[in-house]
Amino acid sequence: MEPLKTAQRTTPQCLWMQAGVVQKKFCRTDYDCTACRFDRTLNRVCRQNRELLEQGITPPGKKGALKSWKDRLNTRPLSQRPCIHHMKGKISFRACPRAYHCTDCEFDQYFDDHFKVHAVIQPMDFQTVHGVMLPAGYYLSAGHTWARIEDRDRVRIGIDDFAARLLGEIDAVSTPLMGQTVQQGRTGFTLFKEIFPIRFSSAVTGVITQVNPAIDKDPGRITAAPYTEGWICMVHCPDLKKDLKQLLFMEEGISFMAGQIRKLHDLMEKSTRMKAADGGDPVFGILDHVPADLRKRLIHSFMGPGQ
Repeated sequence: MEPLKTAQRTTPQCLWMQAGVVQKKFCRTDYDCTACRFDRTLNRVCRQNRELLEQGITPPGKKGALKSWKDRLNTRPLSQRPCIHHMKGKISFRACPRAYHCTDCEFDQYFDDHFKVHAVIQPMDFQTVHGVMLPAGYYLSAGHTWARIEDRDRVRIGIDDFAARLLGEIDAVSTPLMGQTVQQGRTGFTLFKEIFPIRFSSAVTGVITQVNPAIDKDPGRITAAPYTEGWICMVHCPDLKKDLKQLLFMEEGISFMAGQIRKLHDLMEKSTRMKAADGGDPVFGILDHVPADLRKRLIHSFMGPGQ
């Protein structure tokens, strides 16, 4: 299969189809592979095949012959090994000299700086839990930060909609510098509301590779659009598989959020002696409407003891 010579396509071909792993499959998620069940399924099968081969066992059946699209493309000569940005239709043909290790690629960093950083991220599907949004493909931490896998071991992080509704308008943000290390479960960035700092733990461990330039000029984006324009930073995670085991995904995230909303209702009811008649979907800017002592208690209860 010869690589396409232009970035123009009438129908976007799935990466697995472009690599020749499957005969016919078209992309329906604008190449957001984390939201694609087909991609997750094939990656799981290929990972199992690789583990069996490492043990000296031949994988059985037709699925045993499957290799990941990256492994398949890496068998081609360099001149026929397309950059992933070409495969996604963003640029004309460019060869990949890095065996699809994008975190080591200077061009990939250039592309992020000049294109992806300024693009609007659009989650494909949302679940709602009592009005709080949870997008598909996002991992949640107990400290109300999220992680979204962008490519292999590169992750975008931010705060979830529950935290955004709790905080409301914020005044400033303090993030690590590019090249600094963050650790899962420890303070990764700090938001400020009326000079009061709210520290959020990092969802993953790794090195900061990008910081959202928009939030420095307009920190309000963080709570106004927490899953899209208000993302915080990008992190290169060398042990991402281990980090993800500590996060909540899909049904676990929904169950966790439902529990957090019940906890919020209980705290508000005990402190104000008032019960929401409609079940009380969290509104934007809860901290703006409660006494100072309750404000501190809510932050400590939901963002962690490191406040």
